[in-house]
Amino acid sequence: MILDGREAHSIALAAAELGRGNLVSFPTETVYGLGADASSDAAVQKIFAAKGRPSNHPLIVHVAEAADALHFAASVPAFAQKLMDAFWPGPLTLILPRKAGIATASAGGQDSIGLRCPSHPVAQALLRACRALPGQPVTGLAAPSANQFGRVSPTTASHVQGEFGSSLMVLDGGACEVGIESTIVDCTRGAPVLLRPGLIERGQIEAACGSALVLPGAAAGVAPRASGTLEAHYAPNAKLRLMDAAALQTALNLLGPDAANIAIYSRVILMTPAAGVIRRRMPDDAAATAQQLFAVLRDFDAKGVRLIWVETPPDTPAWEGVRDRLQRASAA
Repeated sequence: MILDGREAHSIALAAAELGRGNLVSFPTETVYGLGADASSDAAVQKIFAAKGRPSNHPLIVHVAEAADALHFAASVPAFAQKLMDAFWPGPLTLILPRKAGIATASAGGQDSIGLRCPSHPVAQALLRACRALPGQPVTGLAAPSANQFGRVSPTTASHVQGEFGSSLMVLDGGACEVGIESTIVDCTRGAPVLLRPGLIERGQIEAACGSALVLPGAAAGVAPRASGTLEAHYAPNAKLRLMDAAALQTALNLLGPDAANIAIYSRVILMTPAAGVIRRRMPDDAAATAQQLFAVLRDFDAKGVRLIWVETPPDTPAWEGVRDRLQRASAA
């Protein structure tokens, strides 16, 4: 069931559904999430069951404002507070020490928890309505991407309905503006550690918190598990392969008129006469590519292609989030 997320009545219905311990999908600026009361282990288990996701793989908890993070976090390091001040609401997740006994299932049993304050107006309206529920307010929503585990994330309400059918309540907030998941920074080991790149770049993070980002392998202590960091993830049904422009053209030349059931997503214009090849131009801008990436992969799958050939994005900071998603998708 898809509801118009711009309507107050829809927000109220969705908040009540979440208050009853059920699941609701809602839009964020990054992707659509599959939400449940983050403090209810029973409700959160429904997310794991619906997605086919291992219960020890932690979820990101969404909050309405930075002050709500203290409901879940035992402490907020000074550099983490600076990142909240700079980027919340927005596409940044912070891993923080978790309060004992709070959101155990959402955290995948770890003593840390991932927290994010989304900027999408529908997400904000829903979070605030949940917090205002009478009797048993819901302070935060655990919400991984609303798709089967490991598959392409959804960026429209129809994508979600295609994954879970009409029985799931979905708040429609239009196509997601960012299009790939949030940047994740681990704040539990004394310095900011980049666990997953996204729209917010390394240089922006370092400038905001006044500290150099540390790579996971170089940081002290044990790295917490985090969403979307498995080697193989975000995969379409078709086999995805990354190639540079020259390799793409060579492969097409070798196949010639026999090329079939292939989709190509590239910045360069490739020469091929084969009628069985679907071509989609990748934008020259990283943010524009991120916004459409998952929708493009889903569209290729819907057309029934067996192979997706993608031109490797530039190795620059602006493209790091897109490169990360494509590399994980190609590893599946």
